[in-house]
Amino acid sequence: MTDILIKQAGPMLTVQDLGRTGMLHRGVSGSGPMDGPSMRIANHLVGNDDGQAVLEFAHVGGHFEVARPVRFAVTGGTAEITVDGERRHGWESFLLLPGQVLKIGVMRDAVWGYLALSGGIETPPVLGARSTHLRTGIGGLEGRRLAAGDRLPLGLTRPAPMMALTRPFRRPIGPVRVIRGPQGDHFDASAWRDFLGMEFVVSASRDRMAQMLEGPAVRAVAGHDIVSDGTVSGSIQVPASGRPIVLMAERQTTGGYPKIATVASIDLPRLAQAMTGASLRFKVISQDEAETLSIAQSQALTVALSGLEKKSDIACLRGGMGDE
Repeated sequence: MTDILIKQAGPMLTVQDLGRTGMLHRGVSGSGPMDGPSMRIANHLVGNDDGQAVLEFAHVGGHFEVARPVRFAVTGGTAEITVDGERRHGWESFLLLPGQVLKIGVMRDAVWGYLALSGGIETPPVLGARSTHLRTGIGGLEGRRLAAGDRLPLGLTRPAPMMALTRPFRRPIGPVRVIRGPQGDHFDASAWRDFLGMEFVVSASRDRMAQMLEGPAVRAVAGHDIVSDGTVSGSIQVPASGRPIVLMAERQTTGGYPKIATVASIDLPRLAQAMTGASLRFKVISQDEAETLSIAQSQALTVALSGLEKKSDIACLRGGMGDE
């Protein structure tokens, strides 16, 4: 059954769930959300499980209609959200009825946004997940970006109240933390001083596969070509140009450039959400520190999800609980 019609599609609009596991040996990286915490919050706001599929978009959401009543929530950042011209708010759930048009405008303080709908997007799973993997053309709807006129099925909406995130899940601040990479010794003390002591700028050359950084050229004294080996999300490759490239959700599973460092998982969503032109610095931490921070972030997200509050009937009728 077709339950959602895309009347207008923003850039990079795709179906995403938590991604694939166990496919690296086949050359397929996990895909999944660029900002996992924001996706999980969106699902919980509409009464879904963590892993149910949502719509992810870059910069602008689009226009949407549904064929039956659903709850919806938009997370990731701050955007203008309207239903038939009436304002709605991010990080809350609302009702969308057949015939109404949901419009999600420009994200003002983030790059990647999430639209969760009660029941979740139920495109057929491919290799164990519904996530779209654009580079290999699998998952989602025909393995591609969504476009105006596309129709998608939704799962069954379970009874649940309208919810709001009243205690924001805050992103970390400060330098982006990294662990020394497997080819860290390809870079001498001078290169490391540049890498850790200078500012880099988020380039417009970015997508779900990788983010390129502008700044000082980081030179590998041992050369910029290696025998290809495995990559992980957050691997920072340095090609001959000296411009670091951070591998993201749809990274290639192997690479032939030396990897100076790996972004700690706690800071990878923050880097993904950094606006083009934003400045950043790196700070090296140990693997043990990175694991401790990851556990702490997971606990903080659990607390935020457990702290979702039911919206009052009056708030639901008025369409919100205050400004974003």
